[in-house]
Amino acid sequence: MSKGISHKWYYGILSIPLTLFALLPFPLLYLFSDFLHFLFYRLFPYRLKVVANNLQNAFPNKTQSERDLIAKAFYYNLFDVSLETLKAITMSKRSMQQRVQFKNLELIQQFMQQQQSVILVGGHSANWEWAGHALQIAGIPIAGLYHPLSNKWFDWFMYQIRSKFGMIPVAMHDILRFMLSKKDQTYCYAFIADQTASAEQAHWLTFLNQDTAVFMGTEKLAKKFNMPVVFCAAYRNKRGYYTIEFDLVSATPNQTEPFQITVSHTHLLEQQILRQPAAWLWSHRRWKHQHPNKKSNV
Repeated sequence: MSKGISHKWYYGILSIPLTLFALLPFPLLYLFSDFLHFLFYRLFPYRLKVVANNLQNAFPNKTQSERDLIAKAFYYNLFDVSLETLKAITMSKRSMQQRVQFKNLELIQQFMQQQQSVILVGGHSANWEWAGHALQIAGIPIAGLYHPLSNKWFDWFMYQIRSKFGMIPVAMHDILRFMLSKKDQTYCYAFIADQTASAEQAHWLTFLNQDTAVFMGTEKLAKKFNMPVVFCAAYRNKRGYYTIEFDLVSATPNQTEPFQITVSHTHLLEQQILRQPAAWLWSHRRWKHQHPNKKSNV
């Protein structure tokens, strides 16, 4: 037996328990999510200090009670989205279509009709994973940028989930090569742009009341290929149901001023978070770096 085949068999066997768990109906899945909320919010808090600190810095004008309510709702959202992401491996197209709606989808469709590839940029808010699935089902070819995980089996399993309906997951270090190889084809390249950027290679701006290093990759690639940039925002309607909205960032990136695209999509993300603060990934250590000009000389 070849190494590749044995590798797939081994990973496939390991994935059986999670796949069986994903067969649970949504009511039971959410019952388990409530249990996880009790376990990792009440009994053994998961990154609660990180969440509290992020909320304190982002919303200094809110009361402690208001921030506590956001934190509590955030943990419900966190575990719901985690289990919904797993659930996608056993969901049908029809089920996904029933649970994800679009607003302004014609903005994407008009570029597709013109054989014009697009960069979709968004953040870790609501169910960003389902957004990619739903777009692919709607006939929009998606190539989703992702950060490979250190655990090889879990990285493989997440790849299977993300590619379930035809989306092509592309590792961060392969994205330029992939885009060059597909320059004669039409894709929506989905980027998540709210991850922690290197302080030296980022553009600094004010985001949620804090100095924030923002990746320049979206803007650089958009200008390199003169590819329209569209902001993609996922909003939670109710448990297990979402609306995906689109806003044009730039139709002609080569005609924009430096940093204009980066500032614009970051501002749109901030507006999305302010609209549904509990839906963003507050447990992420987003502000690990200090502005180079404000570092202590000690």
